[in-house]
Amino acid sequence: MTKDQFLTRLLSRRRALLAGAAAVGAAGTAGLFAAGTGDTPKRPVLPAAGPPARRPLKPSAYRLQPLTGYGPPRTAPRRTLVRHEPLLKVSGRGRTMVLTFDDGPDPRYTPDILDTLAEYDVRAMFFVCGEMAVDNKDLLTRMSDEGHTVGNHTWSHPLLTRLSRGRIRSEMERTCDVIEEAYGERPQWFRAPYGAWNRAAFQLGAELGMEPLAWTVDTLDWTAPPARTIAGRVENGAAPGVVVLSHDAGGDRSQSVRALRDYLPQLLDSGYHITVPRRHYA
Repeated sequence: MTKDQFLTRLLSRRRALLAGAAAVGAAGTAGLFAAGTGDTPKRPVLPAAGPPARRPLKPSAYRLQPLTGYGPPRTAPRRTLVRHEPLLKVSGRGRTMVLTFDDGPDPRYTPDILDTLAEYDVRAMFFVCGEMAVDNKDLLTRMSDEGHTVGNHTWSHPLLTRLSRGRIRSEMERTCDVIEEAYGERPQWFRAPYGAWNRAAFQLGAELGMEPLAWTVDTLDWTAPPARTIAGRVENGAAPGVVVLSHDAGGDRSQSVRALRDYLPQLLDSGYHITVPRRHYA
């Protein structure tokens, strides 16, 4: 057989194989169309028998397990120290002071205070009451966005020394829940209304992960003195580590708003750094 005859026979055989494959495909397609048109479906031609397909290997269970031998070592959760008296001052380098506002948030006064703080790029602390915060969650969200610290001032501003342990926990815990929902995290600080602390308040506050913070300078703005009087009390009491107590709710606080506009630039011009305190863990 010559070379040309061999090539001709090989090509003829290949054409025959291709024609057979096309016929098989056409038969299968016809079966599919028959099923779609309601005619008696024809059984499609199955491919020729051959070795069974290999089942995919099951992934190794070991490879699916996380490697627990790596990563930072686990540490015990930090505990809050149970104190016997509240913190009155804060530590910090240089002329550091903290401004705090109680009883809010109040949509009549808190936004103006936040505006003034934002104007001077200053962070402050707001000890909020749960019954005020639950209706003004947007203000807590703004406090979070602008870097202020939100503390727990109980739910309804009661005198804690006259409440049972269960009532104190409820006042604190409900407020923690509202703060977490609106502010984004649970509070790390609490302040007893009227500055009336007792052993249960310290213990329950620590159990809820909060440090007790009081104040060094009381502006007495709740007595509604003139704005200049409030500003004078802050300026005269200014010193490193001082915590100033003011209010942004609980009555007419327009004089507190005006006083802040007066004394805040004075403090900054005098070299004071207004900030929020850091936590101290046991």
